Amino acid sequence: MPDIDPSFLALPGRELAGAALNRARELGVEHADFRLERIRVGTLSLRDAHLDSSTDTEDVGLAVRVVHGGAWGFASGITRTAEAAARLADQAVATAKISRVLSSEPVVLAPEPVYADVTWVSAYDVDPFEVPEPERTGRLTELSERLLSADGVDHVDAHLVQVLENKFYADTAGTMTTQQRVRVHPDFTAVNVDRGAGAFSSMRTVAPPAGRGWEYLTGTGWDFDAEIAELPALLAEHVKAPSVEAGRFDLVIDPSNLWLTIHESIGHATELDRALGYEAAYAGTSFATLDKLNSLAYGSPVMNITGDRTVEHGLATIGYDDEGVATSEFDIVRAGTLVGYQLNRQMAQDNDFGRSNGCAFADSSGHIPLQRMANVSLQPAPDGPSTDELITRVERGIYIVGDRSWSIDMQRFNFQFTGQQFHRIENGTLTGQLRDVAYQATTTEFWGSMEAVGGPQTYVLGGAFNCGKGQPGQVAAVSHGCPAALFRGVNVLNTVSEGGR
Repeated sequence: MPDIDPSFLALPGRELAGAALNRARELGVEHADFRLERIRVGTLSLRDAHLDSSTDTEDVGLAVRVVHGGAWGFASGITRTAEAAARLADQAVATAKISRVLSSEPVVLAPEPVYADVTWVSAYDVDPFEVPEPERTGRLTELSERLLSADGVDHVDAHLVQVLENKFYADTAGTMTTQQRVRVHPDFTAVNVDRGAGAFSSMRTVAPPAGRGWEYLTGTGWDFDAEIAELPALLAEHVKAPSVEAGRFDLVIDPSNLWLTIHESIGHATELDRALGYEAAYAGTSFATLDKLNSLAYGSPVMNITGDRTVEHGLATIGYDDEGVATSEFDIVRAGTLVGYQLNRQMAQDNDFGRSNGCAFADSSGHIPLQRMANVSLQPAPDGPSTDELITRVERGIYIVGDRSWSIDMQRFNFQFTGQQFHRIENGTLTGQLRDVAYQATTTEFWGSMEAVGGPQTYVLGGAFNCGKGQPGQVAAVSHGCPAALFRGVNVLNTVSEGGR
């Protein structure tokens, strides 16, 4: 396991934390915490195997959050001196005094053990920032050229995002954590242009972003060479595919598509701040309100959903959250019934959950921690079928691969999702691709129609770098694991017809 980057350890985190927390104690806070964060983001973009852009940015700052007089206060800055850190404590307390009149109930945090001077590093082999840019560009160029050399591929876009995130946390209870996370997101898109019709079609790799390092691009965790070799033929078949006839179909949904449906209809819906109505302005609240806990039939009995901030290579995986809580795995849906939510310490205390499940996160030192999504995942059946076996159970249906666009209402209830590949199933056999497919349902109807989930051999950890929430808006990376799954009688739309074309 790699060590914490020495250049981050060289920053005066302990000195700054001591100055800020000591000043906060002098001002009579009930709680105070301090964060020093450094976030480095690199990007590479290629167009037709030629470098289009390259960036490497770094953000370093510190933040102080307090509970004073039963109200939250927060301040952040970039000056790394003890005096500046103490001033942030002054500013945070001043903010709490102003905001107290807006607080109907005093802020009380659920109890959490003290973790004194602990370290955590995510699971990766090679820091991508240690790989020279010519080597990284060369790998993207090599894969792009293979796509461009294939018949029917007119253009290729390639992108790589890599992140190194360091965080030092300390609070007045005595918890002190130093953590490091690495993640990468490579993707390639092949484009076919029909100049006669003035139209184009595209197909993107389904390799998910991952909490891994550069090794992900060279064969560990994903076989990019194999996927690049298969992509042109899939695109060519898609170009010639007939448009779907709308109606009810059985669906076998691949993890590369289903992860996004989980994210929107379960992940966001079971954030407790949405269920309580606190989060409403950014993507709405939730139909899964607190009064439905332990009674709502979210889906069929084969539906088991967990939140997990500990799973290896998960994008939301961390050792300790931004409130000093040791992370864990927890149930959200068990045998189809809603049994849990994603929590921070205040919501856990206010709603008698006993303890937070480690879901507080801020995307930078400039933002206050919010309740953010864990790696929310659909569990496979221990002895479940393969994807091929699921397909053999379908007489008339569609096998859906890859994510594309989506739409869901402000209660996380009515939705429709599209994809990249739609393979017709006839009498248990794949018989060619379709186009213009979207599936539409309500959340409980859709998950209630899930007849079977695949075994562990079908399980893939998907996800995204760009989950948005809050005002001011914050962005977080999150993974969603799932097996292939079989759904019966789902409403399928023709997107061309629905668009009035």
